[in-house]
Amino acid sequence: MDVEIITVGDELLIGQVVDTNSAWMGEALNGHGFRVIRRTAVGDVEEDIISAIDAAKNRAPIVLLTGGLGPTRDDLTLQALCRYFDCGLHFSETVYADIERLFRLRSRPVNELTRLQAMVPDRCTVIRNRAGTAPCTWFERGGFTLISMPGVPSEMQWLMTNEVLPRLEKHFRRDLYIRHRNCWVRDYAESELAMHLSGFEDALPPSAKLAYLPQSGLIRLRLSVAGPEAGPVAETATALQTALERLLEGHILATEDKPVETIVGERLRKWGRTVGTAESCTGGAIAALLTSIPGSSGYFVGSIVAYAGAVKRQVLGVSADDLQQRGAVSREVVEQMAQGALRVLGCDYAIATSGIAGPEGGTPDKPVGTVWIAIASKDGVTSRRHQFGALRAQNVQRTVLTALLMLLEKL
Repeated sequence: MDVEIITVGDELLIGQVVDTNSAWMGEALNGHGFRVIRRTAVGDVEEDIISAIDAAKNRAPIVLLTGGLGPTRDDLTLQALCRYFDCGLHFSETVYADIERLFRLRSRPVNELTRLQAMVPDRCTVIRNRAGTAPCTWFERGGFTLISMPGVPSEMQWLMTNEVLPRLEKHFRRDLYIRHRNCWVRDYAESELAMHLSGFEDALPPSAKLAYLPQSGLIRLRLSVAGPEAGPVAETATALQTALERLLEGHILATEDKPVETIVGERLRKWGRTVGTAESCTGGAIAALLTSIPGSSGYFVGSIVAYAGAVKRQVLGVSADDLQQRGAVSREVVEQMAQGALRVLGCDYAIATSGIAGPEGGTPDKPVGTVWIAIASKDGVTSRRHQFGALRAQNVQRTVLTALLMLLEKL
């Protein structure tokens, strides 16, 4: 069954807020056999919202819409829906009771603007929002279904998980089963990998396709198989994955459909190992990413952000002579940083970074984007020099990912 997603909000169009809702919804829908065929973003303009709904109706029988349901004047989704479905609004005592309950929990009084969120369209099924104030509304007309949800990610996710997806599965006959298999591949450029797998791709059945998702130093392959019956789809996906793994033997870091930081954490937890970081150019970004995972306290011990030379010397024990003669961005210094973190933090593995993130500070020998990364353990230390780009944010991001990949290799 085809689905289109519409997200509403000027903040999405001007880049003030990143649209994470569509990505989350797409993954959730795909896992339940619904195929997202298009994602559309529109601003807080009533006519634009109506036009987007009308266009989507001609492409997909189901439209999921998020955003624009707040109590302020710029939230126009409700008015647009009433116009589109030719109906008025009425006050819902049930929705208002939910709002009052939520505000009591937050020790806040309900004001008139918030009370207006209990006004719901006449021609819809109201789905109670236990995670927020704006309810979810379900419209049906002539074989077309539109479901409107709040744009707050936590509220949308609660509604999708507990209400919308179960209702969609019950309401629509499932006609599609999709299975994905993933491989995180190292040591290949994208074009090189594509040439290596050209024969494999040529032999794929019509129900399957292979997608390349490159990142710094790594390529994520997504093998997708779709069909009307769950059993044959799963069998085909497993057989193709086995063939793919044979072709890439020795180059696959992981096969989980998860971010690298999650995979690293699971490996550390599985083997009862711990990690810490000594960061210069990344400024604690590796530690922040590792600790973004629930349960990371079981394997992450701490971080030393050694930005200044004095901290490298006094806390991590880096040689003053090496700092003077080799420079902070050097093999010698980054290896001593990693070994110092191993000693000071008492962890099993330590990641260290030192580089020139930019946009200034580069030299002919060490241009902007030069980064040294080291991984230390009781078995020794491994370090590599990397040359990234000229953009500061990108250099930090690529350093973080590359450091985690180096640790994953070590693990």
